[in-house]
Amino acid sequence: MHFSFCNEGLEAMPWPAACATIASAGYEGVEIAPYTFDPDVRRIPAARRGEIASAAREVGLRIVALHWLLAKTEGLHLGHPEAGVRSKTCDYLRHLSDFCADLGGTVMVLGSPGQRGRIGDATNDDTWRWAVETVAGATDTLAERGVTLCPEPLGADETDFINTAEEGRRFVEEVAHPSVRLMLDVKAMVTEGRPVPDLIRENRALLRHVHANDANRQGPGFGNVDFRPILRALREIDYEGFVSVEPFEFHPDPVAVARRCLEYLRACLPEA
Repeated sequence: MHFSFCNEGLEAMPWPAACATIASAGYEGVEIAPYTFDPDVRRIPAARRGEIASAAREVGLRIVALHWLLAKTEGLHLGHPEAGVRSKTCDYLRHLSDFCADLGGTVMVLGSPGQRGRIGDATNDDTWRWAVETVAGATDTLAERGVTLCPEPLGADETDFINTAEEGRRFVEEVAHPSVRLMLDVKAMVTEGRPVPDLIRENRALLRHVHANDANRQGPGFGNVDFRPILRALREIDYEGFVSVEPFEFHPDPVAVARRCLEYLRACLPEA
């Protein structure tokens, strides 16, 4: 089982120090929110991209993925009623693909609930069709750069678009391209009211990435979610990707949280 940590909790640290902290906690990888470097990745030059990749590599970390892809951007939306906005969003997904590949990453998690929900009088069917077209338009660059884009189902408290694993799977199937696969987030799966291991098993064919967090928005081990059956299900389906720890609250501090989450997950493994 491979574990990585999402970097935004350590955003206040210089990037090399954040990498060193994540590596010293025992993680193999780091997952990056692009806005922690610049809200617009097009402004990050090649030299800076090389520095970002080198800092991770020097402490033995893999940059495994990007997430929060559209967070803090302006004028972008997956399923916007205006074709011009969708075109700009598709183009930005291509630039994100380049950024991810330049860092050595292979996965982009398409969460960004604020840039994908229904707008105005648009129906869910319209938003769905437009979002599928937006994602499909970026698949040529995704394939060329060896990056997989993974829509992330999120609970209804976060967005009104793609709320269940079944909807996420259907979205991937409608895009119908090998560079688009599914990711699953534990706190989001909990909102479905079904056993999380069942959702993992049902989506084994398309599952490419996993976020580990508790229903209380803290990290694994900080709430009531039992990760032993979750990790067991991942092993049963021979999951080979990373499990990225993604807390949203960092008490007592991000460094302690990073360490404790991994300690808890490793303690679960013998029973998984």
